Amino acid sequence: MSVQVPLHPAQPTAAKSDCCHAAAAPAKASAHQHHQHHGAAGSAPVSRLRLTTAATLHCLSGCAIGEFIGLAIGVSLGLDPWTTMALATASGFASGYTLGLLPLVRQGMRWSAAFATLWLGETISIAAMELAMNVTDYHVGGLTAASVFSLRFWAGYAAALPAGFLVAWPVNYWLLRRQIKQPCH
Repeated sequence: MSVQVPLHPAQPTAAKSDCCHAAAAPAKASAHQHHQHHGAAGSAPVSRLRLTTAATLHCLSGCAIGEFIGLAIGVSLGLDPWTTMALATASGFASGYTLGLLPLVRQGMRWSAAFATLWLGETISIAAMELAMNVTDYHVGGLTAASVFSLRFWAGYAAALPAGFLVAWPVNYWLLRRQIKQPCH
């Protein structure tokens, strides 16, 4: 089944048969609801800029949760900055993948099929975001804060969030444009 996804009002409609919900859509939603989700069937077209922003915010949500958990554990245990960054990055990937997988699994996809659908796009997006977040946090000093209650810890985390978004946004734009990342969320 091919779904027409208008990517931008000024651009032609693109055929989209690789929708990440395609395998799961019949299980939970009617075809009409599925098409509306992607901006077709009479609803307003979704611009690539809005889609990129939504995908990047979704990615940031997952990364921010994991990043915070990893940073809090590393700083609380007094781990060195590199170990703390590794822990934060691993936690960011784990929570990022989880937030990407759960909607697909809830719609009826098997875990393996859901992961196969999104692994490449999510991996590239999360990697760019985690790199930016950790570099920013390192330079602000949040990784070397005495505790999670210090202003330095929170300043580093607060600076890392927009840095991650700003670096990952063009990456997600490219991934969506090249159809490496699917509009799943």
